[in-house]
Amino acid sequence: MSAAATEGWDALDAELDRWAAAGRTATFWWRDDDAVDDTPALDRLAEAADTAPVGLAVIPAGATEALAARLAAQAGWTCLQHGFRHGNHAPPGEKKAEFGPHRAVADMLDDLARGRRLLEPLFGRRFFPLFVPPWNRIAADLAATLGSAGYRGLSAFGDRPLPAPGLVRLDCHCDPVDWHGTRGFVGVEAALAPLLHHLRARRAGDAPDRPTGLLTHHLAMDDATWRFCAMLRKRTALHTATRWLSPEEATCPIGIQAARAPRTPE
Repeated sequence: MSAAATEGWDALDAELDRWAAAGRTATFWWRDDDAVDDTPALDRLAEAADTAPVGLAVIPAGATEALAARLAAQAGWTCLQHGFRHGNHAPPGEKKAEFGPHRAVADMLDDLARGRRLLEPLFGRRFFPLFVPPWNRIAADLAATLGSAGYRGLSAFGDRPLPAPGLVRLDCHCDPVDWHGTRGFVGVEAALAPLLHHLRARRAGDAPDRPTGLLTHHLAMDDATWRFCAMLRKRTALHTATRWLSPEEATCPIGIQAARAPRTPE
């Protein structure tokens, strides 16, 4: 392990020690995007996550019965709605979005309803009504209607403030893939930096005390990225001041209570 990587992991341990000293628990959650079928990459996800619950963001239009069977057999995994087709509706020159400000809200709500009608019977009790917009982009007008459309929460990236009445924001903060460069592993320091920033902001009261999110893409990760995820899970699981929550736990009062109480090691 390089000196920079060692310093990154040491910084995480030190931050978690501060949570422990304050008598608090640093809560985490894991979201994995773009699932449609049961693949060998899901085996790697299960191995890296170990017993941590995973919110699997499933693309409704492509979801298979094989994927539903895999979730049914995988303890702690939940199906989340990842758009409808994961298709780009943004005009040329703009950032990709399926549910951005380029479409009428009524049309987007129709797509959401169509997607949910596909997921609910397929995944049954494993389906949880938390919406994950493709590319983490959503029009503010649509976000404002999700609660009345029956969704419990909204998950994007980086705690973006949006008018979303009736919803719990459950965002992700750490994405270890270098999307704007090699598309390989971004590196330990770069991966941990936003995660540490969010933990410090939560502890200081400068950010809402919601779980710190890890975002992965099981179909697009190299060996180094998988090793990082497994190490993050291992380091946090060994610390007494951490707890990994499912999306259901993170969007109900237990998600707040867990951040106030210490836990015993797993």
